[in-house]
Amino acid sequence: MDGTPGGSVYQRHSAVIGESLWSGLRDLAPPRVRPARSLLLRQGDPGTHVVLLDSGSTLITLTGGKGERTLLAVRGAGELLGELAVLDSQPRTASVIAAETCCVHIIPAPDFLAFVDEYALLAPLLRHAIARVREAEAVRLEMATSPVAVRLASALGRLLHAASGKQGDYVVRLTQTELSQMIGASRNAVGAALRPWRERGWLVTEGAGGLIIRDMTSIRSHADAQE
Repeated sequence: MDGTPGGSVYQRHSAVIGESLWSGLRDLAPPRVRPARSLLLRQGDPGTHVVLLDSGSTLITLTGGKGERTLLAVRGAGELLGELAVLDSQPRTASVIAAETCCVHIIPAPDFLAFVDEYALLAPLLRHAIARVREAEAVRLEMATSPVAVRLASALGRLLHAASGKQGDYVVRLTQTELSQMIGASRNAVGAALRPWRERGWLVTEGAGGLIIRDMTSIRSHADAQE
């Protein structure tokens, strides 16, 4: 994967620990299905469990003191969510929201920690967590300094990159208001950025408020040309 705004240069947890251990970790808890836009982990909550993401994609968001939300990252299948709060016994530093229907395994903290100890996974997991923190910092810088169209294209690209099913059109189950909150822009600014993409047929607005992405490459190129 490349380092473009829509991509990521970091491996997923399943690659970090290997498929055999990933399968063993997954077997510690039964699968559960969570619908799009459901809250999987809440910022500030204690680390009582980790979430293993088997399919689907999620938004990692940070809520500020005035209630504003910022998109830090998008995670797809093969990721652990909430492991830092379990490893360091501190409150969760961000929230995790399902971007689409997700299949997850909710692993209690004691079972996860015992597994980490048994297979000496602490060091690789911490290295991975540090890489993720750096990635989030890069995203926050981009969100603070780039034009709205670039921030929006980047967020949509991350969603598409992490999506479980990438054949054909991809549906973003977020309203324009939610997208504006995620990228730190006004709803009107998001609407203005979407307009030329919609007019060119690169995306379609759903009646329920979502977006159907049809040509992410053209969207990103058009956004980049405005910088």
